Amino acid sequence: MVSASWLSAFATVLAFVGQGIATPVNVTQFSGLDQQARDILARATPAAPHFVVYGDQYVSGTTGPPAASQIKGFNVFALSFLLLEGAWDKAYEWTTYTDAQRATIKSQYASAGIKLIVSVFGSTDVPTTTRADPVATANTMAAWVKQYNLDGIDVDYEDFGAFDVGDGKAEAWLISFTKQLRVQLPQGTYILTHAPVAPWFSPSKWGGGGYLKVHSSVGSLIDWYNVQFYNQGTSEYTTCANLLTTSSSTWPQSALFQIAANGVPLSKLVIGKPATSGAASNGFMSTSTLASCLQQAKSQGWNGGAMSWEYPGATSSWITAVRASSWPV
Repeated sequence: MVSASWLSAFATVLAFVGQGIATPVNVTQFSGLDQQARDILARATPAAPHFVVYGDQYVSGTTGPPAASQIKGFNVFALSFLLLEGAWDKAYEWTTYTDAQRATIKSQYASAGIKLIVSVFGSTDVPTTTRADPVATANTMAAWVKQYNLDGIDVDYEDFGAFDVGDGKAEAWLISFTKQLRVQLPQGTYILTHAPVAPWFSPSKWGGGGYLKVHSSVGSLIDWYNVQFYNQGTSEYTTCANLLTTSSSTWPQSALFQIAANGVPLSKLVIGKPATSGAASNGFMSTSTLASCLQQAKSQGWNGGAMSWEYPGATSSWITAVRASSWPV
């Protein structure tokens, strides 16, 4: 049974969620809500722009996520990675805390307006190629999100072999996986993002339809895309022009506004870049150049935000510089 007082509190939560929470919300101010309602509000999907940083690297003296002050200016931290075989690296470190320790960190992050999610697969797993069941995998990973009290999940699917075959199995796997994640992690209550490489949005390169097929099928279930505009060639996405408006002939129509022209909302397109030149094979931009690109895109109606691989290369100073001309910290 659900009490009338809880329904009233939940209605208040829905009112805030329905408006889109664009600025940090200190949930402790809602003293009239019970804990379950406040938890829902704390996890509610934020409105664009999104500023996302991944953390996979071992950092001496730091177990699990960094202190919120270290990543001020970001509003999402992605513990990386949860794999088919279980949690590794930062995701594993999160499991070593007690429930009380995790609750304390989550409270600190919520007060700073930062969501804490887990990223899955990365370059280690190739779930379609290894014939992992998408529904069972989604159920297992969603249960992990709930068990460890996270705000959501990021799908960093990098099964390049499956995409390259062009038979549609990669796209079908992602569609089934995403649908089942949403069964377990309802929209508006949990964040669900994907992190495709930019070329997967090229409209005529992939026999199975690529990420445009994924988006047309389940894009309404995905909160935004942390698009990897790096590791795709030494001259790819390295200027504002080929990042924003006109990609190369190698990866046609995969620049930011070209992806949008093919049906993906600008608010769902987050520009992903490596924090340092050593964090990726190629695609690096200085913070000043990236800041200029963000400003140009914003002036043309884009508000998706920026993503970085990875902490500790990307800290508060990195995102402060990147946001300086668009959304100053």
